[in-house]
Amino acid sequence: MAQEEAGKTNPKTRLVIRNVGLTLSGDLDNPILDADTVVAIDGKIAAVGKEKDVDIEGATTVIDAKETTLVPGLIDSHVHPVAGDWTPRQNQLGWIDSYMHGGVTTMISAGEVHTPGRPKDVVGVKAMAIFAQRTFTAFRPGGVRIHAGAPVIEHGMVEEDFKELAAAGVTMLGEVGLGSVKDGATAKQMVGWARKYGIQSTIHTGGPSIPGSSLIDRDIVLAADADVIGHINGGHTALPDDQIVDLCEKSSRALEIVHNGNERAALLTLRTARELNQLHRVILGTDSPAGSGVQPLGIVRLVSMLSSIGEIPAEVALCFATGNTAKIRKLTCGRVATGCDATFVLMDKAQHSAGSTLLKSIQAGDLPGIGMVVIDGVVSAQRSRNTPPATRVPEVVKG
Repeated sequence: MAQEEAGKTNPKTRLVIRNVGLTLSGDLDNPILDADTVVAIDGKIAAVGKEKDVDIEGATTVIDAKETTLVPGLIDSHVHPVAGDWTPRQNQLGWIDSYMHGGVTTMISAGEVHTPGRPKDVVGVKAMAIFAQRTFTAFRPGGVRIHAGAPVIEHGMVEEDFKELAAAGVTMLGEVGLGSVKDGATAKQMVGWARKYGIQSTIHTGGPSIPGSSLIDRDIVLAADADVIGHINGGHTALPDDQIVDLCEKSSRALEIVHNGNERAALLTLRTARELNQLHRVILGTDSPAGSGVQPLGIVRLVSMLSSIGEIPAEVALCFATGNTAKIRKLTCGRVATGCDATFVLMDKAQHSAGSTLLKSIQAGDLPGIGMVVIDGVVSAQRSRNTPPATRVPEVVKG
């Protein structure tokens, strides 16, 4: 009993990040915080504010941010994992850990569709989804949290299948349209069953991505009414402009812009969402691994493109990859706020960037330099091996 009481009163870990130059919240309504210190206890944010106003005593780990910018860990809303840190697409090992060096700390599976011999019968579909959910819950390359186990719906599935999947821990569907269900009416019925049991859905949008896949146009997307309009800018082939605008205007669902899509269509989506005053719907993914490879810097490249060419403040563009996605995906990360996961990226302007500050450098089209990644209160990486070198880098001074 004494040990139990001691455990309750003495947290296992207490992280203090001090001397932060700029704190970005991930919250679109209030993207910049007046704070230079963050305190986390057992992997959760306990305090955010000025150092003089927060309790920094008893820290087990102290990070001197060296005036760099603290951002919530980035979320990739659209990946296709298979097994561990290997992908048969380009036959690469270590891709997830490499994305972590690009600031990605959370990934959302849009279906484990690249699995060799992927089963398409109902029993096999469910078995593979549950297997993926279990394995990626237990295995976190580089500390990255991977939300996987996303079944691609097939003809023959009934409501009881979705109930069974939910009971087993499955929380999302793979891209609707990548399986045999490609019509709006059937998709809507299955999306409805999934939603009834707390399973979120994403729909493929645009032309075929690989041989054997199909066009999913505006009418099918609107009829299916999935929670996320996956790669609205195409993956890779985008819909015509009028169909993209219609999806923005006639649906209230999330608008997912991806790296491996059509850049012009991405900017059209962003511009339309802004005109509708609905930037809260915009989320970012890479749609990788893919035929174009893996993109460890895909999310920061998207942020830079949307900020610079799309003329969006950098602190707002970063919300698309953090708080917006967290809210839509119902995650506990993606925001710098008490109670959220203590998962951060510490970044600065790249060396010799024309931008005088981190935000100005991103708005000028440059990529940020990542100096440290913290996941669940634990340092996962220090200076990134993938980004341009940061001008300043944080330092672990205790722990």
